[in-house]
Amino acid sequence: MRTITLGKTGITTPQNAFGALPIQRVDMETAVKILHKAYEGGMTFFDTARAYSDSEEKLGAAFDGMRDKIYIASKTMAKTPEAFEKDLETTLNNLRTDYLDLYQFHCVNQCYRPGDGTGMYEAMLKAKAQGKIRHIGITAHKIGIAEEIVESNLYETLQFPFSYLATDRDIALVKACADAGMGFIAMKGLSGGLLNNSKACMAFMSQYDVLPIWGIQSEEELDEWLAFFDNTQASSSDVDGLNNTTEDVAESEKGIAMTPELQAIIDKDRAELLGDFCRGCGYCMPCAVGIQINQCARMAQLIRRSPSANWLSEQWQAEMMKIENCINCGACMKHCPYELKTPELLRKNLEDYKDILAGRVTV
Repeated sequence: MRTITLGKTGITTPQNAFGALPIQRVDMETAVKILHKAYEGGMTFFDTARAYSDSEEKLGAAFDGMRDKIYIASKTMAKTPEAFEKDLETTLNNLRTDYLDLYQFHCVNQCYRPGDGTGMYEAMLKAKAQGKIRHIGITAHKIGIAEEIVESNLYETLQFPFSYLATDRDIALVKACADAGMGFIAMKGLSGGLLNNSKACMAFMSQYDVLPIWGIQSEEELDEWLAFFDNTQASSSDVDGLNNTTEDVAESEKGIAMTPELQAIIDKDRAELLGDFCRGCGYCMPCAVGIQINQCARMAQLIRRSPSANWLSEQWQAEMMKIENCINCGACMKHCPYELKTPELLRKNLEDYKDILAGRVTV
């Protein structure tokens, strides 16, 4: 398992981190159990956000009394300094801590700068001066905004979607961050669940100086990622030289090796999935006519890449037929961070879905 240092922050952690958005979907007891297991298995970096309902509270319950053993990153979608301060205080209370290792502007549509009239960057600097945050980060979904952020040299980390479906421009962004001394946190490493080979995903990440945060909501999902510690990371006693040679430890630092077999999986997925596709982030919702856009707009991929019986149920048939009620209001396109033509994508998926139901297309 590679060890990653996030740019100039000094935050050093295994290249295998915990994305805590999904744990809002499980109860407190289950979440605490999963989080404890993640830490015991080797994870030390945990990413959450004020927008993730009770995710912060669950991290606070899990790690109360062991703050110095982990790194915690959170985020705010505030648009004013007053809302920023309120979010930060709520986050600190939820996490049962008096500081964050990393605080990030969440899903921005602009690069906040000193003197831009918003007061937002100044709010970050004030919080850092007060000791409430140790490092300043930012998250974005639009490549142009992300590139502007890197060029600004104002932020210590950038969080951006990155997976083996990355474009050349995405990869150039990663390299630009490294050149600028910025840490790169890779979100959506599974492209919203469309990628289903964890070893291929990890092998891809191992080639870059990025920290992937895997969204986890069950022990079964967690076990997949923890297995990479067992396979590649020497134990602390091994590193001290009790069992392993220097060469063995150096090999463990390379992470998961890319093999011809894994590259073939990646090549196949890239051929099938590259282009305009929904990542399932849900920023487009709610829909005015009740369409579950974050699933319906990518049904063609979901139904082919996971057991199809569930997606063909009466419930999902009813959900898909809601697409016929689309009023073309454009709200989904306005809010899509990937600038997709969502109504067109929905109709294409519905047409494909009807073909599958009628037996004209097999999956």
